[in-house]
Amino acid sequence: MPTLVIINNTAAKARRAWPLVKKELDAAGIQFSFYETRSAGDATSQARAALKSGVNTIAVVGGDGTLSEVAEGFFEFNDDLDQLPTAINPEARLAILPAGTGDDFARGLRGERATLQSWIDTLIQPASEIQVDVLYGRCDGFDKAFICLNASTMGIGGETAARVTAQGNVWRKFSGEFRFVAAAVGALAVWRERRVRITVDGRLVSDSPMNLIGVANGLYAGGGMMLSPDARCDDGKLDVVTASGLSRGQVVTELARVHRGGHINNPKVKITQGEIVRIETFMLQDAMPIEADGNLRGLTPVQFQVIRGALKVLV
Repeated sequence: MPTLVIINNTAAKARRAWPLVKKELDAAGIQFSFYETRSAGDATSQARAALKSGVNTIAVVGGDGTLSEVAEGFFEFNDDLDQLPTAINPEARLAILPAGTGDDFARGLRGERATLQSWIDTLIQPASEIQVDVLYGRCDGFDKAFICLNASTMGIGGETAARVTAQGNVWRKFSGEFRFVAAAVGALAVWRERRVRITVDGRLVSDSPMNLIGVANGLYAGGGMMLSPDARCDDGKLDVVTASGLSRGQVVTELARVHRGGHINNPKVKITQGEIVRIETFMLQDAMPIEADGNLRGLTPVQFQVIRGALKVLV
């Protein structure tokens, strides 16, 4: 079956990248079909339908949000959400053609922000593939299921993601890193702490007012921020990052250090590893937006569970 290429048609950077990708695939004699997305969630339904029809390689021209939507399409959710999702085709492969704001998952796989051309070459002549973990999330009172590939943030992180999404076209000329920092400063100005209870593998990690909660699978998040320097997408563990009791000035300081992982030296920042993470808020007005791979997925309370080696990715 030919490869399916899914393009995030709503993103200018992906639209600009697509002619180069198409030219290279045509020149290499690769058989492929393509689909340009029209709305949020479109990539998920197209990927799922393609895999059911027999396609076994899906490439994504876009950023982390589109990549995450396509990854969700590799799975079907069970009626009983307590059961883990089922892979449609365990042998199917995901190919990354990064053309987004942050491209954090791709950056984490290679340890640097590699060129689009190098990722095109990987699709044309696959050298290797790895089995990566994915996050199975359940938000909105644990009743709404989703798949997350790279990382999810709540608190100031979730508010920041909402502001990045709302940024107008004038912001598109700036780097992903600058856009995330600018949004974070705005989110910080209106943020208030609220009580959050966090358990990891059934153990209470924290029950206190929170600034930020992050659940990391990949090494980078938020446009190159090293949320957890020890996070690995193939270790069967989630890295849970919590920050509690930071003043606004201290948050600004840590934002400047998070790109290199320096924030973990602050005693108010804690990292816990585990396989099942539950993050609970207790009042309607305290519910926090959940950002997952740049997409807003819903509100707390939420549970994340790692699915080990659930997805093959070309590297």
